[in-house]
Amino acid sequence: MNQKTNEEIQALVAKATAGDKKALETLIAGVQDLVFNLSLRMLGTFTDAEDATQDILLKMITHLSSFRGDSSFTTWVFRIAANHLKNYKKHMFAHYPLSFEYYGDDIENGKILDVPDLTQNVEKDILAEELKLSCTNVMLQCLDVESRCIFILGTMFKIDSRIAGDILGITPEAYRQRLSRIRKKMADFLEQYCGEYGRGKCKCKDRVNYAIQNHRINPLQLDYMAASEVSVQTMMDVKNAMEDIDDLSQNFSFCKSYQSPERTKHLIQEFLDSTQFSIIQKS
Repeated sequence: MNQKTNEEIQALVAKATAGDKKALETLIAGVQDLVFNLSLRMLGTFTDAEDATQDILLKMITHLSSFRGDSSFTTWVFRIAANHLKNYKKHMFAHYPLSFEYYGDDIENGKILDVPDLTQNVEKDILAEELKLSCTNVMLQCLDVESRCIFILGTMFKIDSRIAGDILGITPEAYRQRLSRIRKKMADFLEQYCGEYGRGKCKCKDRVNYAIQNHRINPLQLDYMAASEVSVQTMMDVKNAMEDIDDLSQNFSFCKSYQSPERTKHLIQEFLDSTQFSIIQKS
């Protein structure tokens, strides 16, 4: 959280629970991108991630008085977010689950040459980049929810195994072992099928029209290309706020980080300005 000390964060929490809205806004601003990026990787789409981010931040606000400082504030928020997302059933892929077998079969047998031009005058290179970022994010949905969370915490956020184990309720050793197996599974799939990150025949530019036809990307709504990336240094600051880190992470270059959408920020601000929030603060 912008490299604030534990003492400074504890003071902010105390002020926020006492009704200081400015302190609460500072706490939210420090974690909202973290929550959004975890939600995006866990759920697979921007729309679902926005909805879940709002839910998680509201849960954080209403449970703030339960924060005791036994761990860092960021770790506490991660725990709330991970538990919420592992049980989240409202997202698209909860109703249409994926598997590596399905994904591989689609790459091998999808009739990509039978689809007409659907690009609607949007440059194909732009659509190909949108598809690449979307595809590799959606690919995470082929993992079971616990494995997906382990992969994201270990690969994207590079969280120390002790902290990650605490968040997920498993031992550090079990976390490290599972992370290693999941990384290998992901890397093997990319190597076999993906022409962008491995030696496979799947090339994003060749599959743009097929992806549009199957509603995987929309030329008129390019979520990834429109999103503002968060700098590597910013995410390092967030990671360092999680206390100690280790060097387990492998470089999966599709794990970019994004700023939480303006719509989410506005909705949270509306809640903070509402009568409902005033009632919660007084309860």
